Order: sequence, then structure tokens, then C-alpha cells
Amino acid sequence: MNKRLLLILTLLSAVLYSCNFSGFESQETSANTKVTNQPEAVISKGDLIISKAIKAHGGDLYDQAHYSFDFRNKHYTFHNNGSSFTYQVQYQARKGNAIKDILANGVFARFVNDKETILSERDSAKHAEALNSVIYFATLPHKLSDAAVNKVYEGTTTIKGETYEVIKIYFNEEGGGKDHDDTYYYWINSRTSTVDYLAYNYAVNGGGTRFRSYYNRRNVRGIVFQDYINWKANKDAALATLPQLFEKGQLKELSRIETENVKHHN
Repeated sequence: MNKRLLLILTLLSAVLYSCNFSGFESQETSANTKVTNQPEAVISKGDLIISKAIKAHGGDLYDQAHYSFDFRNKHYTFHNNGSSFTYQVQYQARKGNAIKDILANGVFARFVNDKETILSERDSAKHAEALNSVIYFATLPHKLSDAAVNKVYEGTTTIKGETYEVIKIYFNEEGGGKDHDDTYYYWINSRTSTVDYLAYNYAVNGGGTRFRSYYNRRNVRGIVFQDYINWKANKDAALATLPQLFEKGQLKELSRIETENVKHHN
């Protein structure tokens, strides 16, 4: 092979290699561009405000929380372990029987004088719901991060000179519990991110509308516990209007929601 032909073949190989490499580089750049341009998940303003409220009340400490408290002559305990949980209530029933109800990861059991008692499906569901409800409200706003909870930002308002972010809460049917049709409003303090007021309507037993105002707020080993005054409103009153009715003294006090003797357990 003469020198001139060898030179031509060498130059041709170099050109082909360059073209192939450029094509590969172009494909790789295009692939990277597609990944980079993927839209990020958008967090709604309602989710953001509720996340701040959860943080203000205890945040990640809820995930491993182990506490007990007394409520209306019953002794409650809750122990969270990541996605697992155990709720318990103990009290003296009629005839002196010692009752202990346990709700562990959704499974309910009742013990009477330390002996397990089998209840009907209906009664088990009723007592499980009652236990879950007490823990739910005692640890607000912890469970508002659940997937079945929908949060809608409704703007701001002023209550007793403080500015509040207003969040409407409603639930998916799947995972939203027995009373998933209930609607809630939460008023989150713009300065402290705490839940100072909440309201809800419900359909059971003829339905009704309630407004709650906090008091006796205290921090127990990093988690905030607070009591509430439970106010009654006209059943047809719009939840968004209740703070104004509250300030005008047009709501009737029904009861006090008090968690006493709150203790932290290791």
C-alpha cells in the first residue's frame, strides 16, 4: 500500500470516529436534559402552613412519642413508633370492672379484669373510634399530615388582634375514617404557627357545629399539649364565620376538653 492511500484511510477513520462520538455525546446530553427538566412536586400553601404547625407543636418528636394523660376519669396512653402505633385506655366501669382497651395498628382488643373479651364487630368499631378520637385531638395537629387529609388555604383573618392563616380540611373516603364527610377549619397563628382555634361540623346524631378555643398550652418534653373550650354554634352556621361569632359572644360554651397529668415515657 502506498503512503498516499494509507494517509487517506487514516483520515477517513478519524472522521468516522468523530461523528460517532459526537452522536453519542448529543444523545447523552439530551437524556440528561430530560431528567433535569422534570418538574418538581409542588407543595400547596395549605400543606406548607400545616407542616409549620406540626413542627411548632412537636414535629418529628411525634414519630416516636410515648405519653400518658388523664381525660374524663380515664387514663390514656399512646406510643408511636414510626408508622406503627399503640393506643390504650384504662378505667373502672360499673360493678367495679377494670376495663382496658387497646388499639394497635388498627386492631382493637378489650380486656375486662385483665381477661380478653370478644365484642361484636359493631361494638369493637365504636370503642376503637372513641379511643382513636381522644388521641387524635390530644395530639393535634400531628395527624393532619396523613395522606387522606386535604388542606385548602382560605386566606387570612384576625381574631382578638392576632392574624391567622385559615385552612379548610376535608378527608378522602379511603383512609379518612368513619366520619370522613366532616369538614374542619383550622386557624393557624401567623406569628407562632400554633393551632389556636378550630371548628368542625358533623352529621351523626342529628348533626351540629362546634368551635374550639385553646387554653392551658404547655410543652412536655418537646411536644405541645393544650386544652380547649368547646363552643356550640347554630348547626347551619358557616365554619368560616365562627371566629366573628366567638368575638361577639354569640357562641355557647358546652364543655372543656382537658388533658390532665400529661407524662412522658421512655
